[in-house]
Amino acid sequence: MTVLRLNRRAALGFAAAGPLLLPLSRSARTQTRDKLIFQTDWRAQAEHGGFYQAVAAGLYAKAGIECDLRQGGPSLNISQLLLAGRVDMTMSNSFEALTYVREEAPFFTIASIFQKDPQVLIGHPDTGFDSFEALKGRILLIGAGGRVIYWPYLRNKYGLKDEQLRPYNFNMAPYLADKNAVQQGFLSSEPYSIAQAIGREPPVLLIADAGFKAYQTTIAISRKLAGEKRELIQRFVDATLEGWAQYLKGGPAIEAANALIKKANPEQTDDRIQYAIKVLNARGIVMSGDALTGGIGAMSDERWKGFYESMVEVDVLPKGLDVARAYSLDFVNKGIGKP
Repeated sequence: MTVLRLNRRAALGFAAAGPLLLPLSRSARTQTRDKLIFQTDWRAQAEHGGFYQAVAAGLYAKAGIECDLRQGGPSLNISQLLLAGRVDMTMSNSFEALTYVREEAPFFTIASIFQKDPQVLIGHPDTGFDSFEALKGRILLIGAGGRVIYWPYLRNKYGLKDEQLRPYNFNMAPYLADKNAVQQGFLSSEPYSIAQAIGREPPVLLIADAGFKAYQTTIAISRKLAGEKRELIQRFVDATLEGWAQYLKGGPAIEAANALIKKANPEQTDDRIQYAIKVLNARGIVMSGDALTGGIGAMSDERWKGFYESMVEVDVLPKGLDVARAYSLDFVNKGIGKP
């Protein structure tokens, strides 16, 4: 069975990476705690900060959980780890949840940390790149994953053409060489690197602002585990959401979490982490949409239905799927972190 991922790097065209075990909570290990393994979709970074905060601040330990938080990276297919039962939960997205339904796989989504998909299209300053309509006639550097998922949506909505597409080879050189080029990226990463290279902030279009309603950085789990250990999973979700509520506030309280991130992934520097937190907050990636009323992690039937219908409209997903099997609202919408 093939499951197509729309996680951060798969959507940018990467293959997925080897897990690295992070330090568990510093709390005493003499207590008996329930063990859970959570697999992220990429290397440690601020975009995963709430999970690291829940470890560093002892929120999982307080909830009676020993959380084995593992990071992803290139060459690891985390969907296969979940399917094989080698991890308990993975970082996922709403598109992948719908592919589980399509493939009749017994997995679903129980929370969505990101209300907006953070994928972006990055243009050049002073070129009139200020709207999705401005994509017409430009060279678009988009990877394989994006071409399958969000590209059909944008092409259909804005009258774009496949002839505009060029391969995205994961470096800035083609973008920098052509002011007519638009490069895909991740809101909290590539725009920062480009700004460092050109000395200016580039114009950025958040694909979610075009009406692309995918939930991102979701928690995927087997129906069996969610059913048999419901109370444990609720404790995990609650601690995770509280970790995100703390992390987004920044300041000294998250220094230990950032230390874990930098230890696991030395490429993450303080300036990159601070930039990521800033844009996640400024663009409402976590705190917008359903989260404004239901708290962090919130989801709704209407949002799931709308996203599925948008994918059917552009022939990315087949008609007739039971959307309700892709998710459960039982563990969220409890107001954690609500403004």
